[in-house]
Amino acid sequence: MASLDRRVRRAAATAVALAFGGALALTGTAAAGSGNPVRSHTAAVPLTQGLYQSAYSERNDALWATASVGQPPAPVTASRLLRIDPGTLEVEAAYTPPTNNGTVEAVYGIDVDDEHNTLWVTNTRNNSVAVYSQETGRHLATRLNVNHSREVVVDEKRDVVWVSAFGDGALVAFDSRTLKEIKRVTVLGSGPTGLSVNERTGAVYAADFTNSRIIEVAPGSRASRLVPTGNGPLSLALSSDGRTAYTADQTSGTMSVVDLRKGIVVKSVATGEGAKSLAVEPCSGRVLVANRLAGTVSVVDPRAGTVVGSVVTEAYPNHVEVTDGGTAYVVDKSGSGPAGEDGLTRIGPSAQAPGRNVAAGRRPAC
Repeated sequence: MASLDRRVRRAAATAVALAFGGALALTGTAAAGSGNPVRSHTAAVPLTQGLYQSAYSERNDALWATASVGQPPAPVTASRLLRIDPGTLEVEAAYTPPTNNGTVEAVYGIDVDDEHNTLWVTNTRNNSVAVYSQETGRHLATRLNVNHSREVVVDEKRDVVWVSAFGDGALVAFDSRTLKEIKRVTVLGSGPTGLSVNERTGAVYAADFTNSRIIEVAPGSRASRLVPTGNGPLSLALSSDGRTAYTADQTSGTMSVVDLRKGIVVKSVATGEGAKSLAVEPCSGRVLVANRLAGTVSVVDPRAGTVVGSVVTEAYPNHVEVTDGGTAYVVDKSGSGPAGEDGLTRIGPSAQAPGRNVAAGRRPAC
């Protein structure tokens, strides 16, 4: 895409961000992408204002996304939990969060619990966490006292849900069956953001944006181990064997490759300005990094420490989700839709690993 077009779209998105308000207007007509080979298996669609994160449910073959409109210190004017068809990118259902003391429980971070058919979301501005039914979209519970709750990750194997409380440097665990808090680990002076769980061991890892490090909490422990990483990490993911962590470093525009056993950064890969979110493609092990200010998603070979491809998205990509089938979904905050909507870009598996073409939702034979 021409650089002039990108500058125009970013200017429009900036104007929308400054205005920031209004109702959530939903659309759902996909447009096929075009351009270089890496982009040849993409599709993009405007959805709604205020998109933040998404999570894919294999059980229901559904993509869930959060959306909230209202830039602090202004109040939230609208918030929705969206169920999206991963094939057509059409919005199948939209659910409005409840209000608490006259304030909507605006949704931001999200993860699915397919074992219990629920959704967990962070109500960042309400300092709480909420649980919804995937089947009906019904609000099931709200749990308070999670100061500036940011991200959430579900450990289905152990019936545990972890949430990062950026405001007080805590990692808070909930029982996914009873929905009650069961553990809290506080690291004074930290600012935890992105989360990931080692499915083999149950250890949880958090990116500490404030101190440019990783917080590790092992099962059964209330103490933490601190490991250095790149500058200003916002998002974190683990390799399939759990021995390596990857962080999207917003301040430096890099992806760090961290050896967790040695506790050192072994590679730093320049991906693009404002690296904000990342996810690992299961079969190839490649890492997709959403670069918010660059308006791109970088495809990184972590072993080689090189960028092997790049996908141009709408302006301000905010979060990337990769399914077990290898399909990636990127939500942006471009405001480039006809009514100022933010958008969703789908990147096919063959765009990440040439020669593969696995449908969304299918587990690949690696």
